[in-house]
Amino acid sequence: MAKVQVLNVAVLDNPSPFGNPFQFEITFECMEDLLEDLEWKIIYVGSAESEEYDQILDSVLVGPVPAGRHMFVFQADAPNTGLIPESDAVGVTVVLITCTYRGQEFIRIGYYVNNEYTTPELRENPPLKPDYTQLQRNILASNPRVTRFHITWEGLADKMEDNENVDPSPNISGMHPPSCIPGKVPPLGVMPDNSMDCM
Repeated sequence: MAKVQVLNVAVLDNPSPFGNPFQFEITFECMEDLLEDLEWKIIYVGSAESEEYDQILDSVLVGPVPAGRHMFVFQADAPNTGLIPESDAVGVTVVLITCTYRGQEFIRIGYYVNNEYTTPELRENPPLKPDYTQLQRNILASNPRVTRFHITWEGLADKMEDNENVDPSPNISGMHPPSCIPGKVPPLGVMPDNSMDCM
């Protein structure tokens, strides 16, 4: 059994202007004292086409972690717009929260994010070059995709746990989940039979 259970993630300041920091209030429970730190990351998927546009917005070590329930607010700056392909600036993308212990990722929480212009005029006639000052970010907070992975905690291998909130539907806007990119751990769009929807 996993020694850390994420009980809740609340998305704060949502929707918000594109340039605002991401803020997540994370509540987790530790079943027993951990000998080493937990490492949490917020990752922004800049493009569904290639992982080279992924940006680690922030990484934080939490520890030592005694047994019990814990809560913290994880804040990270907005992504560097210069690293986002212009064709992927507007529309649907993904933000991920991951947690690792001893370098092993044991949970990944993914949210779809919709970036759109705030005025009807810009939505109907978007500028050729994205105007990030006019974009609003809306995180689909009510429907996260949670994937858990078995890891070795303190010498004993944890059993693989079932995925929560399994989504059998195709990916929004035809987005390829990062699981379709070589070398990536499968995050979103896990199908009921654990196969990946890479259409």
